Formats: sequence, C-alpha cells, structure tokens
Amino acid sequence: MTQLKPSAQRVQDAIRALGYNFTVLELADSTRTAAEAAAAVGCEVAQIAKSLVFRGEQTGEPVLVIAAGHHRVNEQRIADHLGEPIGKANADDVREQTGFVIGGVPPIGHARPLRTLIDEDLLQFDVIWAAAGHPHALFQLTPQALVAMTGGTVVRVV
Repeated sequence: MTQLKPSAQRVQDAIRALGYNFTVLELADSTRTAAEAAAAVGCEVAQIAKSLVFRGEQTGEPVLVIAAGHHRVNEQRIADHLGEPIGKANADDVREQTGFVIGGVPPIGHARPLRTLIDEDLLQFDVIWAAAGHPHALFQLTPQALVAMTGGTVVRVV
C-alpha cells in the first residue's frame, strides 16, 4: 500500500480515531474542485461534500460549511442562521483554523474545533465524497456518518 502524504494521513488517522473504517484515497488527478473530484471518482458533482470556511464578521468565529458540490452557498442564509454577517475566510485563515490548504480541507481533523453546518441536500445520497487533507485526496462516506463525525448541524445552505 502506498504511503499517504502527511496531511492525508492526518485525515485517515482522524477517521480511525472516530471509529470509522473509511479509506482515504490519493489520486493522480486533482480533486481541488467539486467538478474535478466528481470526475476523478465517477460520481455526481452534487455528491461531493465541499468544505468552505467562513468567519463571523462580529465575533471572528470560524464556521465550516459543508455544501453539496453543485451548490453555491447563500451567505445571507448562513448569516441568518448564525445571527451575524459572515465573510469568506482567506487562504491563510483557512490554513490556520483547519491545518489544511484550500482545495483539500476535510470535514474532520482540523487544527481547532470548528462550528460546522452541513447542507441538507447531502442527506439525499447513499454515499458522498469529501476532501481528505490534500488537493489529490478524498474519502467516501455516508451523509449520516458526516453528521456524526463532525457534530454538525444540518441546514439549508442555498
């Protein structure tokens, strides 16, 4: 078995620590975008659980929004849910808060605990795919496991 890159191994270790047997895959093709990830594993773009980091503009609190790959997040809807305006975190903030680079941010294994909101549309699928710490790594899981692993709140994001 090929050794995973350190960032992908951290995600694999987090999966195991949470008691799951999902396997991180590293692919030759990029999985940086939802479209690239879907093409790489042969699924619908909607089955990609993309991780986006936002920040409360008043509190500075980071929030992870895990959205279906085909959705554009309605920032006002998220702001209404959080009770404060939000802005998208920049690349440095994302790396500081999660420990991962944009294009590889997984739903778990972050440097710091993040409040997590999960797109309700992901729950319609039997299986979904999420980034695994590197722009060429991902793992397959169920929507129910995503909610359990992250402790996330299921909300409408569009």
